[in-house]
Amino acid sequence: MIEIFTDGSSRGNPGPGGYGSILRYKQHTKELTAGFRLTTNNRMELLAVIVGLEAIKTNNIPVTIYSDSKYVVDAVEKKWVYGWQKKGYAGKANGDLWARFLRIYTQHQVKFVWIKGHAGHPENERCDTIAVQSALSPNLLIDHGYEAAAAIK
Repeated sequence: MIEIFTDGSSRGNPGPGGYGSILRYKQHTKELTAGFRLTTNNRMELLAVIVGLEAIKTNNIPVTIYSDSKYVVDAVEKKWVYGWQKKGYAGKANGDLWARFLRIYTQHQVKFVWIKGHAGHPENERCDTIAVQSALSPNLLIDHGYEAAAAIK
């Protein structure tokens, strides 16, 4: 089984943000992180999951994702995201990321596990640390999906 631990951070909502993902397979561990100049916490929580799934090189190994985001876990486990997809994500925040998520999610056998954030879970704490570090880094990326949607409003 592949395990993915995730967290997102936003310094202000919206504000500078970052995500952290840890992938673990057998004895191998890989950390993924990036920071963005203007985004939201929910976008970073979801992007952490997406980037973790996109980093997997095979699709025949079960994947368990550990997330402290009720937004992400409930949207998938309660199948809300499929209703949003049917409506073309109309009126729904983060439609660009949900569409990207579904493209990669359907290629894997994924199980979600919600964990309480900031409760001492070592991998979740590490994901939080690297997400915050990325959000505070000097070379932040542009979250084109967020900034384009914000410009329309």
